[in-house]
Amino acid sequence: MGHHDIVASLASIALGLGLGARHAFEPDHLAALGVLAAEAPGARRTALLGAVWGIGHSAALLLVGSALAALSMRMPDRLADALELGVSSMLIALGGRAVVRAARSGRLGPAVPHAHGALGHAHSASRDHVHVGRFVLARRPLLIGMVHGLAGSGALTTLVLAGLPSSAARLWFMALFGIGSVMGMAAVSGLVGWPLACVLRRPMAARMVAAAAGVSCALIGVLWGIPSLQRFLA
Repeated sequence: MGHHDIVASLASIALGLGLGARHAFEPDHLAALGVLAAEAPGARRTALLGAVWGIGHSAALLLVGSALAALSMRMPDRLADALELGVSSMLIALGGRAVVRAARSGRLGPAVPHAHGALGHAHSASRDHVHVGRFVLARRPLLIGMVHGLAGSGALTTLVLAGLPSSAARLWFMALFGIGSVMGMAAVSGLVGWPLACVLRRPMAARMVAAAAGVSCALIGVLWGIPSLQRFLA
């Protein structure tokens, strides 16, 4: 392998990782992250949630995107719009749930999961003390990430089909993109989690943050879905 080939390979790796990390900062991703982080503050916990989100996102992205790329096919526009509407609906539901939980929590603030040994549990008002396993805490960000990954697979496939000549190169780029998105989501989640944990020690502040995150998430879901709905109905 010559010098130029090595430089080109390194540039491709950096581009794939960089685009994946940047993808983590998309508004719909940050909206979902805000709600999840408000429910589970702390740098380590939110970084883990972000990584799990990224794993779900990358798994769906690679599964659908690699199949399309290997067949040199693009996702039908109508199906892409339907998947985007699915993301929009999920954001609205996620945000609405956060607002309802904040409204019901009273002065004690929304439930904040934490762990004792192998089990995690959440405290909100004094009557709520629900034990859940670790899988339950991780399942929601995993599923949310998968929905986002399905919606993003069409755009990524279009990108790799336009820029890369072979199926192997396309699959390699998608894998790098997925790794970058996991790293990006874990990093931004961890950075958000530490100051958020300090703020959420005050029950009223926790309630306000949860409500604000929910409203923002639902609003972004509405704004995100309008263009896709217009195209879908056209």
